Amino acid sequence: MAEQTTRPGVHRAGPADWRWLLGALRARFETASFGAGAAFVAAVGRLAQEADRPPDADLRAGHVQLALRGQDAGGVTAQDVRLAERISALASDRGLSARPDRVQVLELALDTPAPEAVLPFWSAVLGGCGADGSVVDPAGGLPPLWFQATGSTAPGRQRFHLDVTVPPEAADRRIAAAVAAGGRVVDDSRAPAFVVLADPDGNRACVCTELGRD
Repeated sequence: MAEQTTRPGVHRAGPADWRWLLGALRARFETASFGAGAAFVAAVGRLAQEADRPPDADLRAGHVQLALRGQDAGGVTAQDVRLAERISALASDRGLSARPDRVQVLELALDTPAPEAVLPFWSAVLGGCGADGSVVDPAGGLPPLWFQATGSTAPGRQRFHLDVTVPPEAADRRIAAAVAAGGRVVDDSRAPAFVVLADPDGNRACVCTELGRD
């Protein structure tokens, strides 16, 4: 089994083009066209086959997003970091621009006093599977749904909220933009791990980073 890389090690020493978000090394590379992106993904596939580390790849008309996580170690490994470095070199050779500031991951959170009771229902509705107390889409097409235990049963309380995890350098800009758009900061006592925001109607969301979670 490959040695698992610690969170601080990846954050401090990982490739510059990549960010550790929610258990994976993630990167975004801007492409001139869908064809250029497809050719890049094909080349990444050859590197990944050599390393025996298949990445998740999201190919769009103007960019490619990649995620690396060690399937056999339950987290990012030193082998994944080496592959990330090779992918970054490949992107540079092809003239692709890395945009780590645009990497983000969306999660849904449900506040409930009975996580274990509602998990099977949401697994069935979403066609997902239970993983560490969350509902995960095996195909990766839907954001994961996790359950935040709460004792509150007050009527009218918000039950669902969005958690968006971004690179640390992007969090302040994202929060400032939300406030400028009419929102407000509800709670920043756990920053930089997460900051709770509310829209003008009181609906809440969290902007999260990987910092401050240890």
